[in-house]
Amino acid sequence: MMSKKNLVLLVVVVLVVVGVGLWTNKTNKDNDYSVVYLTTGEVYIGKLTTFPDLQLRDAYILLVTRDPADTTVNNFQLNPIKDALWAPKVLHLSKKNIVFYGPLLPESVIAKKLAEQVK
Repeated sequence: MMSKKNLVLLVVVVLVVVGVGLWTNKTNKDNDYSVVYLTTGEVYIGKLTTFPDLQLRDAYILLVTRDPADTTVNNFQLNPIKDALWAPKVLHLSKKNIVFYGPLLPESVIAKKLAEQVK
């Protein structure tokens, strides 16, 4: 049987963990966009939350295509996931399939492009 002292300690630890998780989730929601690079080579951009699991909202997929006139030039496209045939409200991401993720700098080309679309 657990003593009252251990029970109080357990409750405090659980409350701290939940508080940190909620604070992290709130902070991530306030941030603009993040980039997520998957093991498949796909790159997603969206509003990332990390608690209770990795979720991407208002997501875009970054597509890279070769310029037919000059095969040394890459063209980049941001396609909204909401326009896809399978259009989910939110993407739940598996941590084992993520190579890296992080917030976009406001000065990045993609962040500026997304800010223009919002206006």
